[in-house]
Amino acid sequence: MLRPSAADGETSWKAAVLAELAHTDAFRTPRPIVARSGSWSVDGWEAWQWVPGDTDESRVDEVRATGAAFHEAIRELPRPGFLDVADDPWARSDRIAWEEEALPRERTLERLADAFVPVTAPSQMIHGDLLGNVMFAQGHPPSIIDWAPYWRPVGFADAIVLADAACWHGLDAQEMRRSAEGLPEGRQLLIRALVFRIATFHLLGRWDAQMEAHHEAAIGVALT
Repeated sequence: MLRPSAADGETSWKAAVLAELAHTDAFRTPRPIVARSGSWSVDGWEAWQWVPGDTDESRVDEVRATGAAFHEAIRELPRPGFLDVADDPWARSDRIAWEEEALPRERTLERLADAFVPVTAPSQMIHGDLLGNVMFAQGHPPSIIDWAPYWRPVGFADAIVLADAACWHGLDAQEMRRSAEGLPEGRQLLIRALVFRIATFHLLGRWDAQMEAHHEAAIGVALT
């Protein structure tokens, strides 16, 4: 499978990791395909092994279980340097959610940020966009695709899954909260997950009344 490539430090780092990462019965990932030149990208393209399957955003528990197996497999990875120079809306929103960049002047974000308290859970490399990036195929372990790498507590990845499911894929907001409470510091991670997503929409110029309505139930429950 060919896909456009940024041909940057993140591209090379992910390819090198996923080329060697041991798969288990609980997850697998596509393998990158190196060019004859030895590069992971050529003329703005990169190549990956094709794997069968389809995403299903209703399978929240299975997505989280797959993510847990993946995060255990990458637990010892050191923090890569490309995170320090990433400046896209997603990277900036991650820093906003963790108080490493100034909060935009937006009332919903300010309302959520008023509930920030320090998080003590340790950080490691995570996949910060799992819900729509786990593919299921009968007879195969779930496949994790499109790794969105961040250096945060593992529970933050779960909280993003729960927030996405509640805002966009029909998960009851109360169930979102109950599931988050099973995570260490889960309520705080859920609040920061919502800030992460909303800040991204804000930076992309897509945050409006309709977007706010999609998030309101989850926000209300997260803040109670």
